Amino acid sequence: MADFNLSFPNYQLELEADQLEPAPGGHLLTGQALRITLPFAPRRMYRHGFHSWSQAGWLDLDREHHPPLLRQLWPQQDDPDLLENYPFASSGLIAFEADPGRVLLLGALSVDARLEWRAPHVSAAIQSHRPEEKHRWYLAEGAEMEVFNGYAQLLSEKFSARVTDPAPRVWCSWYSLYRNISEPQMLDILRDLHSLPFDVFQIDDGWQQHIGHWQPNHRFPSGMAHLAAAVRQAGFTPGLWLAPFIAAPSSPVFQQHPEWFIQDAVGAPLPAGENWGGSFYGLDVTHPQAQQWLQELIHQVTAWGYTYLKLDFLYGAALRGARQQDIASEQAYRLAMQLVRQAAGPQTYILACGAPVLATLGLADGLRIGPDVSPFWDNYDRTHYLSDPTGPSCRNALSTSLARLWLKPLLHIDPDVVFFRTRYNLLQPEEKIVLQRLAQACGFFATSDLPAWLDPHERQAVQAFLQHRPHAARLSRYRVALDGHIFDFEPYLQA
Repeated sequence: MADFNLSFPNYQLELEADQLEPAPGGHLLTGQALRITLPFAPRRMYRHGFHSWSQAGWLDLDREHHPPLLRQLWPQQDDPDLLENYPFASSGLIAFEADPGRVLLLGALSVDARLEWRAPHVSAAIQSHRPEEKHRWYLAEGAEMEVFNGYAQLLSEKFSARVTDPAPRVWCSWYSLYRNISEPQMLDILRDLHSLPFDVFQIDDGWQQHIGHWQPNHRFPSGMAHLAAAVRQAGFTPGLWLAPFIAAPSSPVFQQHPEWFIQDAVGAPLPAGENWGGSFYGLDVTHPQAQQWLQELIHQVTAWGYTYLKLDFLYGAALRGARQQDIASEQAYRLAMQLVRQAAGPQTYILACGAPVLATLGLADGLRIGPDVSPFWDNYDRTHYLSDPTGPSCRNALSTSLARLWLKPLLHIDPDVVFFRTRYNLLQPEEKIVLQRLAQACGFFATSDLPAWLDPHERQAVQAFLQHRPHAARLSRYRVALDGHIFDFEPYLQA
């Protein structure tokens, strides 16, 4: 590495990199590892979590930040390495606010990037197993919107971003029925939705026999192809949830082929998290037979007729562990997504959830950008007592989704569903409006409300929401203009 000095309006920056060259709005640095010395004490730091549900946002450095107490029990909330130095470790990019309105940003143009701040130094490295690769980074200083937009532009050029307008309008079964779904229910709801302008009717978790055994259970006796045909006949695109990169111990694929899964240090399958009553495990997508199984699975669901796929728990392919092929974790994940895209074909819409963010670019059409919403505003016990801002709640989803609005030029960004119903809902009317404004700012319109649960006024509100797409322009960190009317989200983020 070589030493460089950069001059900015209010300070000089010392850095170590292999190369330095000018770029639009900033500089391009080259090197597998970098080191920057900050000549100022930052007021706030932008910390970017590993995947869709991981915390992202601006952290006030005058406040004490406690690591999540559940990080050993819930490894899926973020990359465990990032939690070791929480909140001063970041995935893909990091930024600092010295003076109000001015930001210093360092962002990777490669996957597998980890950045860390230990005052006064910023260390950044690509966790690549191929040192011959040439890795580039973008460094920019200036107005916040400008430096993030400059970074997004370079990412778009690097990963050939998939952006088509508009995003589909989605009805999803999850936030009303959760796993308690059945074929008769889906057909009843389909009939009730006939006058609402949704594009996609998406069946969520609960249709499969087991996680990893992607065949319909006894509640779907006619099969998933039959249901897809009914959805299409009703005028909607059939959508289906699945988690193709993980499997439960009860699944045949895990029982018959444990060697297809990422291994720990002693050669046992590495747990990817806890859900559905126990542990689940991440698929080793570098294993040739696992690759074949994965592509056959995607061929199966698209042959059934599902051309909108909500793919969840995708970080399972990016665990830090032993694989048959010795490649870095996000490179393995990106290989998995390339196989999925190839099998699904360009006509299939892929919504990535629980997905490593930068490694998803160019391969998915849409990306969840925050944790799950819920029919209540704040998951207070988990957020405040366990120091975990990734649990399902509208406030957590709002906070992280706003922090990822800068991704909008790269793919459709999904902040999760909006609630209109009063039934089984603890949200106040103003809180429902905030979620609607967030959806409009992102340009992704989705609900889970059962039509039978809506009174006439609520049904009319859903109709109006789906029919009108206001022009959205981001003005600042938390302010957005919607058809020229300014909406400020900051008051709703207060603890």
